[in-house]
Amino acid sequence: MERVIVKPSFKIENVVASITINQTIDLNVISANVPGVEYNPEQFPGLIYRLSKPRTATLIFSSGKMVCTGAKSEKEVHNA
Repeated sequence: MERVIVKPSFKIENVVASITINQTIDLNVISANVPGVEYNPEQFPGLIYRLSKPRTATLIFSSGKMVCTGAKSEKEVHNA
């Protein structure tokens, strides 16, 4: 019996990146000046910034921490 070696293929579907800028962010200022952001501190403590190209969502917190999701590569994270 001959042994068959199958090489698996994979596709990156989602890259998640964490960013820290080491300073506080005034989310009220951003929500008042950047169109299309979502900010409802009673529901969620972070501001949500969505892009269509690349199709990503970045959660921005007043602590200076951010989480970018939905990118398909490191390059897309940088573009987001």
